[in-house]
Amino acid sequence: MSILSSRLIFLILLLCAALVCAADLYKTLEIDRSASEQDIKKAYKRLSRKYHPDKNKDPGAEDRFVEVAYAYEVLSDSTKRQIYDRHGEEGLKAHEGGQQPHANPFDIFSSFFGGSQQQQQVRRGPTSVTEFEVSLADMYKGASIDFMIQKRILCDHCRGTGAASSSDIHTCSGCGGSGIKLVKQQIFPGMFAQSQMQCNECGGRGKIIAKPCPHCSGNKVMDHTAHYTLEIGKGMPEGKEVVFEGEGDESPDWEAGDVVLRVRSKKEQGGWRRKESSLYWKETIGVHEALLGFERNLTHLDGHIVELKRKGVTQPGFVQFIPEEGMPFYDQPAYHGDLYIEYNVVLPTELTSDTRKKLSQAFFGRDHPPGKDEL
Repeated sequence: MSILSSRLIFLILLLCAALVCAADLYKTLEIDRSASEQDIKKAYKRLSRKYHPDKNKDPGAEDRFVEVAYAYEVLSDSTKRQIYDRHGEEGLKAHEGGQQPHANPFDIFSSFFGGSQQQQQVRRGPTSVTEFEVSLADMYKGASIDFMIQKRILCDHCRGTGAASSSDIHTCSGCGGSGIKLVKQQIFPGMFAQSQMQCNECGGRGKIIAKPCPHCSGNKVMDHTAHYTLEIGKGMPEGKEVVFEGEGDESPDWEAGDVVLRVRSKKEQGGWRRKESSLYWKETIGVHEALLGFERNLTHLDGHIVELKRKGVTQPGFVQFIPEEGMPFYDQPAYHGDLYIEYNVVLPTELTSDTRKKLSQAFFGRDHPPGKDEL
């Protein structure tokens, strides 16, 4: 048996298991029961891309891909949807004679995204690209960040028609629904030229709205504040682009574009600097520590302690190398880059008695330096 055949049988078994569980198909597509045909297509587009086995290697992604395909197959068919709404999946089984045949989820995906030339010619709306700053600590340990986007969505009352109801949409009498008028112009006596122009009565749409939608005032779209969650993976690279597919401004004239967040760390990071998988920190020490050595604790980005220990003299500008205390590798977060500590030595304006005592003990073995008669 070929690998492809095995895979198809495996997916069919998964689908059957999903049917036994009798999951809510609307919840599977993450939509309301009042969702329109456009809402169903939009949800399937987003979720099928998210869970496609070629793109998502997480455990359970393939199961979700199959479930999403089945939910779309049922809810995108008006007859099956009505049966499901009234009688659930038992009703669907009875309608199909108890066998409930289903399409291959990969065939559904292929036909949806590239099965026809008409689909490929759908006009797409603009893609929004935004610089999104997060703390370096979030990029080190990973985080889920909630944020909001102001955008335009199709009016939830008229679903983008601009009319109060479907009965308020009429074919334009001026152009017969074509959106174009033929105009004759006299060039010379007895000679006319015929040209086409956009219908001035319907604006080229071919339809006249008798009563505008009271919710959007006939604008077809409304302002909306959308809430999202940005998942920051451990060690996410600077400038990493996270794409929210189909979440751009909506319009009845185009398919919504994408929202792209270009993730970067904030400029001010409390002394921390990053260069790819390496981290850099500047540590300030006193003159007696530079000469005699020291032990200190550095609190890392996730709160764990890194011991800084030096024996003997530390020159100003000296860089200490600490392996595997840098940023996690994005594709292998269990492994880390390296940490570099640069030391800055501060010279005092005057020596305190305590500093004098420490230096004398270190160099002369007593609390005070030798006098002139001892030199």
